[in-house]
Amino acid sequence: MAVPDQTDDRNDNALCLKEPSGWFAAGDSFRQALLTLSDGGFKLFAHLCLEADRRTGRHEADQSELARRIGKSRRIVGKYVEELEHKGVCTIRRGWNQHARTCFEIRDQYWPYRRVHDLETGPGHERNAFVDAIRESFISLGCTTGKFSSRDACHAKDWQQRGIPLNVVQDALLMGACRKYSSWFNSGPTEPIGSLTYFESLIAEMQERPLPAGYNTYLRAKLVQLAKAWVKKSGKPPGKGECPGMACPEIVQ
Repeated sequence: MAVPDQTDDRNDNALCLKEPSGWFAAGDSFRQALLTLSDGGFKLFAHLCLEADRRTGRHEADQSELARRIGKSRRIVGKYVEELEHKGVCTIRRGWNQHARTCFEIRDQYWPYRRVHDLETGPGHERNAFVDAIRESFISLGCTTGKFSSRDACHAKDWQQRGIPLNVVQDALLMGACRKYSSWFNSGPTEPIGSLTYFESLIAEMQERPLPAGYNTYLRAKLVQLAKAWVKKSGKPPGKGECPGMACPEIVQ
């Protein structure tokens, strides 16, 4: 008995998407997350995958928004967020309080797309260590939006071409972050730093008056102290006077 040739049937009934956009490439990495995470943790992960920027694997949201989107309480969502971080599924850069937006970046092991900065390292392109170092420093400050745009990358390359040393840029980032936190403590505008443009004048300041030897070590410690103090302070009504961890005068002037 002859077996019917199904090739034509497959061509005539080719699968196609009902919606041309909004879908996610769920493959082996998605299956791995299914086996790694709890039911609720996987539900949050699936939501983040659908919403994340395909070029970067990042999505920003606050816990109240996530709770509404996946139909869970904010407290439970907080546990799922900790699970994603603890199990190495996402890198998480938290907002300065529970109402601020948190940046979720799905790690390479669980992200099926090539990221923008990975595409830049293909044939004819090389990773720029100067820009990469500035990217990591900027995102880790804690008082930024957590995004490093292509415009920021161009800004960093411009500094490199102008011959500005990496340590000068990083010192300016530390100084600027300490001043930003200090401004928040003194009831200044609470918007996070949105781009490297914020540090342009500080770089000129660092070039004119370099920091004393070892002072950047102090700034790093002070930044950690300020960040922790802000997280603690921002969850309750502002008090009067200076808060613990306020930067010393030479930082904020």
